[in-house]
Amino acid sequence: MEKDFKKLAAQYRHELLVNVVPFWEKHSKDTVFGGYFTCLDRQGNVYDTDKFIWLQGRQVWMFSTLFNKVEQKPEWLEMALHGATFLQKYGHDGNLNWYFSLTREGKPLVQPYNIFSDCFATMAFGQLFQATGEARFGEIAQNTFSNILKRSDNPKGQYSKAVPGTRPLKGFSLPMILCNLSLEIEHLLPRDLVEQTIETCIREVMEVFYDPHTGLILENVKPDGSFSDSFEGRLLNPGHAIEAMWFIMDLAVRLNRPALTQQAVEIMLRTLEHGWDKQFGGIFYFMDIKGYPPQQLEWDQKLWWVHVETLISLIKGYALTGNPDCLAWFEKVHDYTWSHFADPEFGEWFGYLNRRGEVLLPLKGGKWKGCFHVPRGLFQVWKTLEKI
Repeated sequence: MEKDFKKLAAQYRHELLVNVVPFWEKHSKDTVFGGYFTCLDRQGNVYDTDKFIWLQGRQVWMFSTLFNKVEQKPEWLEMALHGATFLQKYGHDGNLNWYFSLTREGKPLVQPYNIFSDCFATMAFGQLFQATGEARFGEIAQNTFSNILKRSDNPKGQYSKAVPGTRPLKGFSLPMILCNLSLEIEHLLPRDLVEQTIETCIREVMEVFYDPHTGLILENVKPDGSFSDSFEGRLLNPGHAIEAMWFIMDLAVRLNRPALTQQAVEIMLRTLEHGWDKQFGGIFYFMDIKGYPPQQLEWDQKLWWVHVETLISLIKGYALTGNPDCLAWFEKVHDYTWSHFADPEFGEWFGYLNRRGEVLLPLKGGKWKGCFHVPRGLFQVWKTLEKI
């Protein structure tokens, strides 16, 4: 088995460094206006020039991480700085509220309604600070993070379209991402703030959004954590729940809480069992916890990030607990993912498949897919396999 793990680790490493990272290096850099193009077709041609702050931040983070954790290649650092300069100049409103999208030149298109722009800017500048030691990057990360905490009870603020008071709900995405973010930038934060944020996130993810009747994680709950029998309240996003479980495993390791790891592994396996398409293979994008028709018309698509995040969770779960179910599922999801999403011909991976597993959109990047889940996933799985 050890030989297999070595071979697998080499496969993930090779894919990352030979087929995926060079794709973004070659095609995504906007040498005229700065920042990155993310709307890239199968071959890497740019089909739209708008710039999405989520994806700009994620790519700065990715190249900073490669520099910090794989090899200190000057071209990786240069690539990260290239994006960071553009973000610093155009990405926010002057008070570090980060826009959602910009024109190619950097003019704001969509207001800073989306708190995840702020989350990925924090990650980007936190990682870049580690790469360069430049105080200004650390300050951007710290100040943006404190903005996020201020907004966390009402993430969309003035941009929320819900009428206040009728059906108040809170979403899983923010506590989930804060689990990861608090570890990402703990080198910049006071220790008590890190501890407090971590404990709050663990409680939210593992108790508030956890549905004891099904053992699954809900995407939206009432402010007191109770169930809302509505489209939003019944929504399951298997990929989100599974991704959150590896964040929780990382926190459990950091806090030395094996029982928490165990709990995360159980929720992950239950979610995967529930979300796996028994007919065509792959993991559903959205489901209704009561089995009703989901509101999202794309509910049965198979998405790249869902499968990549599942591979990370499974291999971490196996490395930490030795649970044979994690390994059996890892092999199954690995086979599905590599045979459907990878593109050996042009590099990078496809993002969107229909239910039958056929490529639905041949794009390699767009408004939501950038240089993030595939390279981060390949890196995480490679490093975890090496540890095993």
